[in-house]
Amino acid sequence: MWRMANSQKPRKNLTLNILRKKVERLPNHDRYDQSLIFKNNKMKFTTKSIIPTLLFSMIAVVSMGQSMDKKYRTVKVELDIDAPAARVWEAMVTDYGEISNFSPYIYTSDYINGSLEGKVGAQRKCDFNAKGTQWAKEEIVAIDKENMIMTNRVIDGKKLPLNFDNSRAFYTVKDNGDGTSTAGYEFQFRTKPAFMGVMAQGQFKKQLKGTLVGLKHYVETGEIVRGGNGVYKEIKDNYPEPTVIKTK
Repeated sequence: MWRMANSQKPRKNLTLNILRKKVERLPNHDRYDQSLIFKNNKMKFTTKSIIPTLLFSMIAVVSMGQSMDKKYRTVKVELDIDAPAARVWEAMVTDYGEISNFSPYIYTSDYINGSLEGKVGAQRKCDFNAKGTQWAKEEIVAIDKENMIMTNRVIDGKKLPLNFDNSRAFYTVKDNGDGTSTAGYEFQFRTKPAFMGVMAQGQFKKQLKGTLVGLKHYVETGEIVRGGNGVYKEIKDNYPEPTVIKTK
C-alpha cells in the first residue's frame, strides 16, 4: 500500500508540471484565471465548483421571496370628520362611482358595470392621470350596512404594481355619537413583482391619507378635491394628518 501511494505521487506531480507550463504560455489575464486551479498545489478551487454554489444561492433567494410574498402587506389610516356617519357613508360608499369628488389622486371616476350606486357588484374605473394611461377598475364585493364596512376589490389596472387577485380594501365609518364620525381605509395587498412591496406600501399610505383629507374637506365644505384641480395643495395644511393605525 505504501508503495502504491508513492508510485502514484510522481505521476500526479508530472501532470501538474505540464499544466503549469501551459498556463505560463497564456496571456496575463488568462493566466490569472487558470492559476486558481493550482492553489496550494491542489485542485480545490475551480470555476466549475463556483457555478453550482451560485445557482443554489440564487434559487434560495427566489424561493424566500416567493414565500414572503404569500403574506399581505397592510396599510390602515383613519381621520375624524365633522359630519354625521350617514353623510360620510354616502360619500364613500353610496356615491361609489364619484370618488373623484374627494380624492386628490384620481382625475376622473365613473361606474362601468353593475349598479349605478354603491351596492354589491357595482364596478368603477378610476383614472390616475389626465391622459387616462394609468387606471384601476374596482368592484364592491361586500357591504355590512349595520357596522358600516364596505369591502372593495381591485379587479384590473394599468401601470399598477399589484397582484389583482390578492388586493382588497375596507372602507369603514364609525359614528362617534356626537354628530361626528371617523372614516377609515384599510388596504391589504400584494405587489407584482414582489420586491416592490415596501416602496408601494409607502405610496399607498400617502394616497390613503391624502384621500381622507380630501374626503373631510369635501364632506364638511362641499368643495370638490380631485386630481389636477389644485384644491388639495391649498387645503391640506388646514387639517390634521390622518392617523396611521396599522402598517405591516
